[in-house]
Amino acid sequence: MKQKIDTKKGGKNIWLLGSSSMFNDVGSEMITPILPFYISTLGGGGVAIGLISGLREGLSSLFKILGGWLSDRTGKRRNFIFLGYLISVISRFLLVMAGSWQQITTLLSIERFGKLRDAPRDAIISVSTKKRGRGFGFHQMMDTSGGVIGTLIVLLLFWKLNFEFVRIIFIAAAISILSLIPLFFVKEPKMKKSKKNLFEGFKKMNRKLKYFIFVSSVFTLANFGMYMFLILRAKEITGSVAFALGLYILFSLAYAVFAVPFGSLSDRVGRKKVLLVGYTLFLIVSLAFTNSINIFSLSLLFILYGVVYAIVTSTQRAFVSDLSGNMKGTALGFYHGIIGLVNIPAGLIAGILWDIHYSIMFWYVSVVALISIIFLLFVKEENEFRR
Repeated sequence: MKQKIDTKKGGKNIWLLGSSSMFNDVGSEMITPILPFYISTLGGGGVAIGLISGLREGLSSLFKILGGWLSDRTGKRRNFIFLGYLISVISRFLLVMAGSWQQITTLLSIERFGKLRDAPRDAIISVSTKKRGRGFGFHQMMDTSGGVIGTLIVLLLFWKLNFEFVRIIFIAAAISILSLIPLFFVKEPKMKKSKKNLFEGFKKMNRKLKYFIFVSSVFTLANFGMYMFLILRAKEITGSVAFALGLYILFSLAYAVFAVPFGSLSDRVGRKKVLLVGYTLFLIVSLAFTNSINIFSLSLLFILYGVVYAIVTSTQRAFVSDLSGNMKGTALGFYHGIIGLVNIPAGLIAGILWDIHYSIMFWYVSVVALISIIFLLFVKEENEFRR
């Protein structure tokens, strides 16, 4: 039984969920670009940064799966979205008290438990519009716009006003509270409750979906939140933290600008073709970082990496929705969860290789990206989105 799409309420829901993500990301992205430098001041090296990069997604994976399944099971999605954002807000306030990189690791892992909101939120988006690529692209644009605003704020606070890292984190946590307000106005879509347990939900997923999640996982071994290492590399090349943060803004702007166009493109020409472009562009960027580069090429690569994120993030979520049938919460939960689990070894391996030499890490990432492109060629699409 398919859920009926009410485009009027659906459009409002997407706006509200996008607004909530935007406010949350203002707070999140005030913390993310300064995190590598904050970790370094507390004695953490490449392994610490890689571990934290992986754990930020990895330890929240079970909660992503659980959040998706419970939202299918109970027929309620908004409650889990609200709880997820609330956990993130509280954890950011606790982060202010961290005194070592190990404590940062623990608190950021707790903060990511709030990602149980992802699958229920994406499930609401997927039943709110027939043009899922555009819907997810719009949400991603709102989310990333918050990231741009957050990065601009942190650049002002750190570079111009000389605020300490702890003070910036506190302000970020306070802004994140605003993410809770739009959720009170989200309309819960009518849906049939699922009677399947978690194992049955996974077992009932079709082979196309399982294989696509596998391919996405392989790609995640390369694209594991690599921007943290790109920021460090930019700082090494330019010698300026402020310039590195400026490049991160370029990345975020490209991410926001291209999310909707590529989402809409995937609605018209198919998800697989668009993802092949994104995976290939990622391979080109990774190979470019194995060489010595100047400031101009560095800026261009950050923009291209933002385009990669714009292509891959929303299109993969739309692809999972296409293949998931009525179990959208469970399917999206497994997708987010497995991707998150893969982030743990991916970030750790990258950190170890980074400590040996930066070029070795980028060569490793390039090889994995090439393998994922080959696997993607064998993905089968549904025609559901071409309605």
